[in-house]
Amino acid sequence: MKTTSKINEIREYLSADEIGKIALVPTMGYLHSGHLKLVDTAKKHGDTVVVSIFVNPLQFGPDEDFDNYPRNLERDLHILKENGADYVFHPEVDEMYPGDLELDISLNSMAGVLDGVKRPGHFEGVVTVVNKLFNIIRPEYVTFGEKDRQQLMIVQKMIEDFNHDIEVLAVETEREDTGLAKSSRNTNLSEQELSEAPHVYESLQLGNKLIQSGERHVEEIKNQITAHIDENTSGIIDDLQILSHPDLGMMTHVDSDAIIFIAVQFEKARLIDNLMVKVND
Repeated sequence: MKTTSKINEIREYLSADEIGKIALVPTMGYLHSGHLKLVDTAKKHGDTVVVSIFVNPLQFGPDEDFDNYPRNLERDLHILKENGADYVFHPEVDEMYPGDLELDISLNSMAGVLDGVKRPGHFEGVVTVVNKLFNIIRPEYVTFGEKDRQQLMIVQKMIEDFNHDIEVLAVETEREDTGLAKSSRNTNLSEQELSEAPHVYESLQLGNKLIQSGERHVEEIKNQITAHIDENTSGIIDDLQILSHPDLGMMTHVDSDAIIFIAVQFEKARLIDNLMVKVND
């Protein structure tokens, strides 16, 4: 496994004839088994797997702690070597952004809901760095997890709009045995909160059960999900939406396939999760 923090070096490495088709796994590091599932998926499709580790300052808001985001590059490199990554690109901020950007990427409706509202500028930062990574690495495949489904859907639309010849490999959310979605943010939960956190996914399953049993009123479904969180956790619902798939449109009645999105704020961690709901009628 080769590693570098320099754009010119990773480009040189990837210019070799034997590289074949490249599968990119973009990460912000502090890897867990969910990230390794992305790597495994990349290995099944690409000839060469490149993992990027970059904590992107553009996707952090003024009230979000960029400096304290968990980082452990030495640990991450050991994990990736053990799990078959071929190259790791881990640039510093001044390598990716040597000066102020003259051009901004703005988003329309798909960033007008959920984290696009709660975290203004977040998805603009995501698509900016992903575009840069695409231009640096030039992959044929890229992996993203369904846990961050809004991000996944925005990247898919960006690839379509900008004519990137890249296939998105969507990877199912990796979960603990309790159903809790694996995330670097889980390390910020207290012992009590960690015992409560599985109810976040249970509340999504409740919503799905209601829809499958015939409930179609979005507000009623949201009310029951909210009650489940309030009764079983010390967390506070920061966002709860039921949106159409694949356009993330607002719904008052669930009359087509939908996604239930939830964000629950605990003392030091904001947990997000989502569930696709298939509607047959």
